[in-house]
Amino acid sequence: MNALTRNFLMWAVTLSSCGAAAAADPSAPAGGTIAYALTNLHWAIYQTENGKVECPEGFNEGNREQFKKLYPESGPKRTLLGTQLQWEVESWYPTLADDGFKFQEARGPTALGLNLDGKVGANDFTSPSGEPGVDNQLYRALGCIKNYRGPDGAIQFFDDEMVGKDQYNRILIELTGVESLVNSPHVQVTMYRGRDRLLFDATGKKVVPGGSQRIDWRWGARYIQHFHGAIVDGVLTSEPVDILYPWAPFYLATDEYMRAARLRLKLTPTTAEGLIAGYTDVETWYLQMMKSWSTHHQNYGQTSAPSLYRAMRRLADAYPDPKTAANTAISSALRAEFTQVVIVPSSRPSSSVLTARRSSEPYRGPPDPRPPQQPSAALPERGPAVAGSN
Repeated sequence: MNALTRNFLMWAVTLSSCGAAAAADPSAPAGGTIAYALTNLHWAIYQTENGKVECPEGFNEGNREQFKKLYPESGPKRTLLGTQLQWEVESWYPTLADDGFKFQEARGPTALGLNLDGKVGANDFTSPSGEPGVDNQLYRALGCIKNYRGPDGAIQFFDDEMVGKDQYNRILIELTGVESLVNSPHVQVTMYRGRDRLLFDATGKKVVPGGSQRIDWRWGARYIQHFHGAIVDGVLTSEPVDILYPWAPFYLATDEYMRAARLRLKLTPTTAEGLIAGYTDVETWYLQMMKSWSTHHQNYGQTSAPSLYRAMRRLADAYPDPKTAANTAISSALRAEFTQVVIVPSSRPSSSVLTARRSSEPYRGPPDPRPPQQPSAALPERGPAVAGSN
């Protein structure tokens, strides 16, 4: 038998064995377990060219544009305390008082997201694939702010980048009880925070599968969450649960809190991609935004923090406060991408650690909701009233 014949027979045997394995179930992970690490995460914004459909009247003004209108250079002499520092106070401690600026909400019938309440209401959207009843009021607030629109929006860009680079943001999901990545009716989903860097390719831009991750059960215990799901036609859908997850652009440790969150992810042996949708806590979201994105960074893509806060409070559509009846959460959706990883077995937390773990809602900042106050009283050095009030 010559070398060519021998190599051909070896190749044929390999193909035969691979075919037998494929016939069994090519999508069944070893031991019924597979894990993924988050590589990209940003708020789901449906976009048309130049925003013609969702933002027909243009995009929102940012801090810089509003500041010039409030304190025109041709006006009376003003102080640093009464202008720049006062603006920072309004940004960190916004009220519900009318600021005199018109806020452009995203319009149109289409949005990314999921039907969170099982209903089809007057304020709901339809997904690009035709699914009715999509709940995503946060999209109305963010859709016409350039910072959150791709590919040039600074906040969207840096959110994605920091998810991959900052280990504080290392979110892991592990699926167990997986009979198949195509169809598996009873899957257990556990969310952890990882401790290790992601494995990038030679370009430094794309995460490659197969890297190892240790579970951070000491400092990341509050992020360990367990829930149930099912895989149908290659898509994982999980039950609604409240989740807390890390999000720290520019290495500033902050968290996000989402009520009744659920995953809808298209699975492959190396990737998972889709949506995380639920009701985002307004106060936690705003505090995270202010801590992560200074007024300077907000100006990159024309974000006015006080105007955005008022819009989110106005559009909030769930979880009313028992004392005030004001809604505290807003329907939302995140675009998420994951890459397959291997969790180091020795890093798994013990049962005693999981039992002792306490889940608690995060700090939301000052009292909620903040009492309204008249702009004229809060800002005595403001210029003439601004036309175009909501």
